[in-house]
Amino acid sequence: MIYLERRPAAPLNQSIRSLWYSQAPDSFSGRERILPNGCIQVIVNLARDFLSDCDQGLAQPLPPSLIVGASTVFEIVDRSDMAELIGIVFRPGGFAPFVRDVADTFSHRRVSLEDVWGSKARRLRDRLRETVTPQARLDVLEAFLRQSFTDSTSRNQSVDFALRRFAAEPAMATVHDVAEQTGLSSRRFSQIFREQVGLTPKVWCRVQRFQRAVRQLHAGVDVAWAELALDCGYYDQSHFANEFRAFSGIDATTYSARRTVWANHVAV
Repeated sequence: MIYLERRPAAPLNQSIRSLWYSQAPDSFSGRERILPNGCIQVIVNLARDFLSDCDQGLAQPLPPSLIVGASTVFEIVDRSDMAELIGIVFRPGGFAPFVRDVADTFSHRRVSLEDVWGSKARRLRDRLRETVTPQARLDVLEAFLRQSFTDSTSRNQSVDFALRRFAAEPAMATVHDVAEQTGLSSRRFSQIFREQVGLTPKVWCRVQRFQRAVRQLHAGVDVAWAELALDCGYYDQSHFANEFRAFSGIDATTYSARRTVWANHVAV
């Protein structure tokens, strides 16, 4: 297996968390559960001309290049799709400049990249498939983004401030308090946040609490459930258990037993 990841150079790094490439030609059959992390991604299949849709139980073809919107529910993917992929992970609040619509237009959806970026999305995929090495493919992807979108990578300052506060004080920073500090009403702040990030601020904070728990569980931290729940910002163990199942569809014990090399991938 080959996996490469890089942070793009400025100014793209203001909007994009990482560019990544994965090659697993010997991927065995089966499926994996992908847990929600709140981020918007672009995924391009380089091995074949479709991605699998496993939502209905039987794999159905999807376009080979997709925008995967911010979500609060897990997704089931076919491991055969992992033969060769390349992708973009956008920073929260960093996706909107790359499309004409607000970010929440894509929430809980998978949209053909060609429907949004037009023919240049198809030309990008063709160029990536013609390029020989993984590093060169990441170079091609970064160059395309820089040439196509560098003039549009400005960010909303109120949303950036809120994201910093939520990250610094996950158990204490309330939406109302943060909205007041931005000078906006709670309603207007929530609208702007949703349009830029793809989720409301309350839901975003819930997903990030869930992700903190996932990271600890994936690391194999030997902590009592009640202690883990409080450390991740939950009221109590029951709150933690209910939220974990709501986002992942499984309980924390099942996650620990079935976790894979990737924190947000769980064997089905």
